[in-house]
Amino acid sequence: MDATSTTPGTVVRATAAPTPRKPTARPTPERTEEHAHLSLDALREYRKVLAAEESRVSYWRRILQARLDLLLAGSDGDSDTLRPVLTDQRVGAGRRALVEITPVDDIPPLPDLAGLWDRFVDPSDPESTAALAEDLAEAERQLSDYRSALHRRIGAATSELIARYRDEPTLCLSALPLEPVRRSIPA
Repeated sequence: MDATSTTPGTVVRATAAPTPRKPTARPTPERTEEHAHLSLDALREYRKVLAAEESRVSYWRRILQARLDLLLAGSDGDSDTLRPVLTDQRVGAGRRALVEITPVDDIPPLPDLAGLWDRFVDPSDPESTAALAEDLAEAERQLSDYRSALHRRIGAATSELIARYRDEPTLCLSALPLEPVRRSIPA
């Protein structure tokens, strides 16, 4: 860097422009056995289910983080207002759909969110508060691992779609919503 004085008391620092990065070549997506059994529509639906599940997991993580923040701030009683968001109906529904589509060897287990959420601690008991805080942090870590596995699966499904489109470009057109073309007849 070069410092140059323009007027007394003013120093202007000249900085070099950032060097533009060269884009890294991405590997060409190739078809995989993992998705071979899925039709194009089923693959698109699978990817949509994964994205919806990732959105739910992100939501659960934020809720757990909110409860942990409340607990650490000493106002965990406020968590009763958040309790309805983690009912049994919301927890795990998307996961069951994923298990039916492809094997789940890479997807870690989900924590018992409803049980964790229903757990009451006496704010004046530092041991139970610390234990709940530790369990909430562990559940958040498990959800983060689960979310990472979902991201890998979304990436693999996306690569499979791209590979299919590269093999047969007209398949891209089938993703477009088709409305009947109405032509007016001149009078």
